[in-house]
This record gives sequence, structure tokens and C-alpha cells, in this order.
Amino acid sequence: MKLLVINGPNLNFLGIREQGIYGTQDYQYLVDMLQNKAKESGCELECFQSNHEGAIIDRLQEAYFDGTEGIVINPGAYTHYSYAIRDALASLTMPKVEIHISDITKREPFRQNSVTKDACDYQIYGQGLAGYLAAVDYILAQSR
Repeated sequence: MKLLVINGPNLNFLGIREQGIYGTQDYQYLVDMLQNKAKESGCELECFQSNHEGAIIDRLQEAYFDGTEGIVINPGAYTHYSYAIRDALASLTMPKVEIHISDITKREPFRQNSVTKDACDYQIYGQGLAGYLAAVDYILAQSR
């Protein structure tokens, strides 16, 4: 199975940015954790990160053509207002999971709204980096 993990703006600053919310592990730790999970699960996994909305949309559209069979996405702040990313997600029929490291339901009011959630099959939040592993498990379970 071919999986794509997309991380939006500021996720490359894990371990630097607001450690009390996002933890002390850096972005490379997350990538390594996901690659280890992929090896254990016998799947192929690509991690993509961009601070640019258009680049995220371009990568989502590429997934339509490149054999991607499942998507885990943390749109970052784009979660709350990017109808363009929402529309790109809605165009794809493979399983899609929206992930958030923090519990967005207990944060600032603007963070509690997700315009991308309804274009995904499932949403995970508040589990830290382990939420990414749960998202991969969810997608793998859908393929069985």
C-alpha cells in the first residue's frame, strides 16, 4: 500500500514551536517514526511538508495519478480556512485522515473549526505525534 503524509505550515518547526503544545520532538523524529511504521506494516510511505497552500494542493492532485492509496494530512492553520485544500481533498476517493497534534476542540475558538474535516473520512486530534500512527492504522484497516 502506498501512503502519503502531508504536513502543512509550521510543522517543519516541530520541537521549536510552542513545545508545551506540540512537544519537543522535531520534524525528522516524526518522519522517522512514520517510516518505521511503514516498514513494520509493509507499506510505502512518503512524507511531504510545505508552508505553501498551492504546493499542498499540487501534491494532493499528484496523488490522484501516482498510485497513492491513502492520505494522512495535517493541514496546520489551513485547516481553519482553506477551502482550496478542502476541495482538493474532496476530489480524491482514497481513504483520508485529518490529523492534529493538539486537541483543537480545547484551543482558541478559531482552531475549533475545520473546513477540511468533511472532505476526509476520519479526524484524529489531541494524541500528539502518536495520532499519526493511529491515522496510518485507520487507513490500513480500511484496505483489509
